[in-house]
Amino acid sequence: MDALVNNLPMIAPILIIQLILIIVAIIDLVRIENTNGPKWLWALIILFINIIGPILYFVIGRKSN
Repeated sequence: MDALVNNLPMIAPILIIQLILIIVAIIDLVRIENTNGPKWLWALIILFINIIGPILYFVIGRKSN
C-alpha cells in the first residue's frame, strides 16, 4: 500500500489520460452512425483494453466517409 501512495504522482497522469480517452471514444461511438465492425464489439474493446482500446477505435474502428 505504501508503494502505491508513493507512486501515485507518477501514475495519476496516465490514469487521467486513459479516462479521457475512454470517455471521448464512447461518446464518439454513440454519435457516429457507421463503424468498421459492430458497435457493441467496439464498446467492449474501448472499455476493457485499457489505453490501447480507444486508440484502436480511433485508428481502425471509425468508418471513413
